[in-house]
Amino acid sequence: MSGLDPAAVWPAVVLTAVGCYLVKLLGLSVPAGVLERPLVRKLAALLPVALLAALTAIQTVDDGTGAPVLDARAAGLAAAAVAVLLRAPFLLVVVAAVAVTAGVRALGG
Repeated sequence: MSGLDPAAVWPAVVLTAVGCYLVKLLGLSVPAGVLERPLVRKLAALLPVALLAALTAIQTVDDGTGAPVLDARAAGLAAAAVAVLLRAPFLLVVVAAVAVTAGVRALGG
């Protein structure tokens, strides 16, 4: 964290912690009747999947400069997608993604 003033970092950490606590408290204060609605239950079940997919997509095509890039990570993601389409077990999906990514990197890609 070079270049950051520690005096400026701690208030941000405390503010973030307070914000996280308030968001958690807000979630706990939602009436049970709202949480039992079918639409809310369906959205709650799908939200983690959507967030993980978005994180995976960003981590796959972002090289840190903001410009999209296709490299070995994209090949690994494609292999994982094929394994998912073939209904492979989760562990095999991960192994396929890792093996393809490593193979492309070993070949200089």
